[in-house]
Amino acid sequence: MSSAPDVVASTTPRRPESLDDDAFATRVLAGDVRAAARLMRFIDDRHPRAVPILKRLHPHAGQAHIIGLTGNPGAGKSTLGAALVAHWRALGKRVGVVAVDPSSPFTGGAILGDRIRMAEHAVDDGVFIRSVATRGHMGGLSRSANDMVLVLDAMGYDPILLETVGVGQDEIDVIKVAQTTAVVLVPGLGDEIQAIKAGLLEIADVFVVNKADRDGALRAEKDLRMLQSLGAAPTWEVPIVRTVATAREGISDLVQALEAHRAQLTVDPEAARRRSRLRARHVLESLVRDQVSSALDAALDADAQVLDAVAARERDPWTEAERLFEIVRRGRGQA
Repeated sequence: MSSAPDVVASTTPRRPESLDDDAFATRVLAGDVRAAARLMRFIDDRHPRAVPILKRLHPHAGQAHIIGLTGNPGAGKSTLGAALVAHWRALGKRVGVVAVDPSSPFTGGAILGDRIRMAEHAVDDGVFIRSVATRGHMGGLSRSANDMVLVLDAMGYDPILLETVGVGQDEIDVIKVAQTTAVVLVPGLGDEIQAIKAGLLEIADVFVVNKADRDGALRAEKDLRMLQSLGAAPTWEVPIVRTVATAREGISDLVQALEAHRAQLTVDPEAARRRSRLRARHVLESLVRDQVSSALDAALDADAQVLDAVAARERDPWTEAERLFEIVRRGRGQA
């Protein structure tokens, strides 16, 4: 009679958080969705367990095609993303999605709009969708998004779609994470001018004129061609694809353009190397900034009186900033 509990214990999977780091990473690499979801929660919460597990996953990543989907709010990025996922799934691909949503003003968490708009894929075992809040981070990307992309990459999802929040002129950080960046515009809203202001013209590997059934789609495409002709001769001629995401029109053309850019990177090793270095720099900068920010918070929390002194003009902020910098540089958490 005492053997029954032993059988149950041996066949019932342990909760991911009860595993050591090696076993946890092994579960993620084996495709355990529950373990991956728990790890992403650790990442988003800045839990100390996240880093050692990510270190074990890092050597196993680097195979996926990471596609950034960016553009101004209202361009239909989420509907377009759902159409892309459906197309890839019909081809038998396992698809990962990291959708950076605006932060809730009440909880600081993601509003989860993209998971609602991609509800048709929610029960598909071949799709992993994760929404993450910006939490005030500029550049259109959450600080957690890059780590979540790494997790999906290590699990074998390919392609991985990274959809940014849509924040106008700050919508350019996606190129530091994605290998191929699709910039989504819509006709009739002056998006071609916004492209210049936001720098989107420079970061696009593929232009998408979505909602192309509207008046002005042809004009928008012609304006983009004109703007492209004003720049330096590129090594990659950025294609312009017209889509109607709600009707799933133009999606196969878009996928073909995305794949063509991926192939271009293999025949232009210098361009691929530049992209890889840019991504590596972005990752390192983000990690170092996080550590510096944490150390600075600790230093200020340890001596909050310095804030009162600066506010009362008993001390000047420049001298205090120099002192705090030295504290952070030495790695001490107290002022």
